[in-house]
Amino acid sequence: MAAFIAENAGTIIVGALLAVILVIAAAKLVKDKKSGKSSCGCDCGCCPNAGLCGHGGAARQDPSDK
Repeated sequence: MAAFIAENAGTIIVGALLAVILVIAAAKLVKDKKSGKSSCGCDCGCCPNAGLCGHGGAARQDPSDK
């Protein structure tokens, strides 16, 4: 087991680092979602799906309107 870890230490470290980055990014998305922030960072005025995301932006439309 120790030989396996020694031979693959670089791969294990890089994989662990990527896993930590993924967890941090997911936690930030969850935190932003709970605080009501938009995931795209833009205003809803120019978004084609402004009426569907629930942010209630200025361009909010009824999905039945066509």
